[in-house]
Amino acid sequence: MDENRLETDFLGIKLDNPLFTGSGCFSFGLEYKDYFDPNEMGAIVLKGLTMEMRPGNSVPRISETPAGILNSVGLENPGIDYFEEVTLPKIKKIIKVPIVANINGKIVEEYVEIAKRIDNISEIEMIELNISCPNVKDGGMAFGANPEMTRIVTKEVRKVTKKPLMVKLSPNVTNIVEIAKIVEEEKADAISMINTLLGMSIDINTKKPVLGNIYGALSGPAIKPIALRMIHQVSQAVSIPILGMGGIFNVEDAIEFFLAGASVISIGTAFFSDPLIALEIKNGLKKYCKDNNLNNISQIVGYAHNDDGVSYRNRMEGIKLW
Repeated sequence: MDENRLETDFLGIKLDNPLFTGSGCFSFGLEYKDYFDPNEMGAIVLKGLTMEMRPGNSVPRISETPAGILNSVGLENPGIDYFEEVTLPKIKKIIKVPIVANINGKIVEEYVEIAKRIDNISEIEMIELNISCPNVKDGGMAFGANPEMTRIVTKEVRKVTKKPLMVKLSPNVTNIVEIAKIVEEEKADAISMINTLLGMSIDINTKKPVLGNIYGALSGPAIKPIALRMIHQVSQAVSIPILGMGGIFNVEDAIEFFLAGASVISIGTAFFSDPLIALEIKNGLKKYCKDNNLNNISQIVGYAHNDDGVSYRNRMEGIKLW
């Protein structure tokens, strides 16, 4: 029975397990194939896409921190045309698990246009609406930090796609629960959280910022306590499932995210230090379920709530938990 303990039905899509890749940390799903079969994942979240090709930010783009990484890549990507014509055919040959497109834009109309394009690509089963990237000077976090802009972009994208829609929330806000409620009101099917925190590193020798973009996105173990707190708060306020992320580096971290309220989880920065970490976490979750007499990992979703997560799981109508 062990092989069934991680099976997940997320937004009507059957997954072998609840492990997603973090957008931007697994590129387009092909780069890790020499380390392990990407189909071991539950789903692959692609690198962020925009309508036009983007060269990204100036270098340096990466700075290691004591408990994570600062990056300022800036949504470098080939654009939707190149992706559809060149990259997608390569992906189709290798990736057989569900694929999630992470979409981005400078203005609402760009988000709408790329959502329309993705809606017509049958190989992509889900959309992650990224309104929370801190590494771009326009769009991105500017939408996710503004409740009214969050409402507008979610509402307009929802109009043009029938695919399951997740909205990726920024932690760089005063009240993330308010933002989460807005995206739920505008018919998002799920929430992914949290994106990176805005940070900075300074070279004491040059006396200048390390990153070419000055500020960057902090990810890794340093942000895990913040991610857990925010997921715990949001899952008690909404009735849609959460893709949880933010500093998951081992199976214990993963279990904490389920307990906080995540229905599925995403592994990102950990891939850079251990390309095989997803397999380790996957096997660890199977063992945890067996050791704790769980039929399925979803039985612990929200268990850190005062009512053991019962009300949240009951509110997620239409989501088959096990």
